[in-house]
Amino acid sequence: MELPVNTFKRALQEGRTQIGLWLALADGYCAEICAGAGFDWVVLDGEHGPNDLHSLLSQLQALAAYPESHPVVRIPAGDPIVIKQVLELGAQTLLVPMVETAEQAAELVRATRYPPDGFRGLGSAIARSSRWTRISDYPKAANREIGLLVQIETRPGLENLEAIAAVEGVDGLFIGPDDLAASLGHPGNPGHPDMQAVIEDTVGRIRAGGKPAGIIWGDEERARRHLELGCQFVAVGADSVLLAHAADALAARFRKG
Repeated sequence: MELPVNTFKRALQEGRTQIGLWLALADGYCAEICAGAGFDWVVLDGEHGPNDLHSLLSQLQALAAYPESHPVVRIPAGDPIVIKQVLELGAQTLLVPMVETAEQAAELVRATRYPPDGFRGLGSAIARSSRWTRISDYPKAANREIGLLVQIETRPGLENLEAIAAVEGVDGLFIGPDDLAASLGHPGNPGHPDMQAVIEDTVGRIRAGGKPAGIIWGDEERARRHLELGCQFVAVGADSVLLAHAADALAARFRKG
């Protein structure tokens, strides 16, 4: 059995735009429905979504039938133990929130790699990541297919952006508009003109540092604007919001009747 190729990582390396969807409902059935829509990548949210290892596993298993939709797992924090556990589930790309320094980013890279490139613990023989040793060369080949995205969403992260972007092994920098707005004095208002200027400048700085820039916007106009600015991986909605809005609209139509 061959180690799966990280198609999302390859797409970023090749400069191809990737359109994504946030999955916050923590359910394999819902994940499969959304994957069938044909998004390039989907985020399994373990930071703000009600996920645990079992719910992440069920979603990864459901998504395996849809290789065109690459699962990115957002872990709750850059904890090496959590990183190890989620990679053992078979995740190949991680999104880590609240990255603020190059040293933190470098430690995250090392946490995702087996020695000698890092310190990820060797336990793949009993894990889905190696398909229970059916991928015989997994410990030697795994490092090349791991993708690491780091979130820039605080003032310190902005101040250290160029140094973070320069860290080898960081595959992309993802702007978190809501937390960044809160950090800069505009809580709940990432659309504030001052914030839009900061975010657009941040996209340019990431690209100038030679790394792909990513962001999430549920607003279609803003999503398209950031694609035009050169964001390479953009999440354009979330399953929970899509469901809420569709349910509201349907109920409203019948109430009016």
